[in-house]
Amino acid sequence: MTKQGRVSLSPVRLSADLMPPALPPLRPPLPSNRYVLRLFISLKYVTANVVDRRLGRVAATASSVEKPLKEGLECGRTVNAKAAAAVGEVLAMRLRVDGLAREPIHADAAKEVAKKGFKNQTKVWAILNALRSHGVNLIIHDNPNGGRP
Repeated sequence: MTKQGRVSLSPVRLSADLMPPALPPLRPPLPSNRYVLRLFISLKYVTANVVDRRLGRVAATASSVEKPLKEGLECGRTVNAKAAAAVGEVLAMRLRVDGLAREPIHADAAKEVAKKGFKNQTKVWAILNALRSHGVNLIIHDNPNGGRP
């Protein structure tokens, strides 16, 4: 205690063997799957996006909401398997125009089916098959352990 009744605090010095090791600066790891297919299936529409994970943006998209695609579907049905296949075809053409058809695009089929529900399984596979049949380099991960091969 000092004369004024306060406790003086002196800095504590640690020896070098008690100091924690210096950590490297934190950097986010680069994603191994650069382009990823994401599907959105609602009660009325089907949307498919190819996301560039390195840049954090949507590289290409197609949806049954779009007027030209909606008008081409039979009886205005925008959420059946035929509509999903048409969305896949349009997305494949847009990927080809953008020069991304040769790039590996990763899709986790088990995750998409689990996320959308079992009754939407035919729509998910209709999009995947349409993309594959139109020349897109689609890599499908169909394993239940999180999509990692």
